Amino acid sequence: MNRLSHIDFETIFLRAPIGMCVSQSRVIQKCNRALLHMFGYATHELEGQSFSVLYPSADEFERTGARIVPIMNACGHYSDERIMKRANQELFWCQVSGSALVQTDAHAAGIWTFDDLSAKRPVTAELTPREREIAALLVEGKTSKLIARQVGLSPRTVEMHRARLMRKFSAATSSELVNRLLGVTRTQAKPPDVTDEVVLPAL
Repeated sequence: MNRLSHIDFETIFLRAPIGMCVSQSRVIQKCNRALLHMFGYATHELEGQSFSVLYPSADEFERTGARIVPIMNACGHYSDERIMKRANQELFWCQVSGSALVQTDAHAAGIWTFDDLSAKRPVTAELTPREREIAALLVEGKTSKLIARQVGLSPRTVEMHRARLMRKFSAATSSELVNRLLGVTRTQAKPPDVTDEVVLPAL
């Protein structure tokens, strides 16, 4: 006899150990306990709300939504690591993954998972919305040219934002910056390669 036969799928969803929610037009329709605990909300405070309440700013909500569309429409799923916001306004790194339930419309309906990365990757510097966006893309290993194309900026502007990030994190190289963003300490990180050295553009 299947021991799970008496457990319905809604119970499995609600008690899953990772944050999960179902969305429609970027509005949270149903979320589980892990997601509520992660973001610090009660069920009635989050269900029926726009995803925008989980973002540090309205701009980041809009730009992330626009960035998701072509990727989700092409392959039906999306994943990234980004800085999100709890109910108490605390910012934290979070891995977000989602699958579209309507193949031709990325935001029509979807199921999303959220994994709190704050234990191993704290937010240690005060960043602007654009710096948070570029930091998330640097963590993915994207080059300045690719980031520029993805966020609609010039490569030089992206370099300027990266230079500011390097100053804020006291990083001498691009690889050191990524390590700091990932929460890797100096002792954990391998010695930087000389090819990683960059010249900070004048601001």
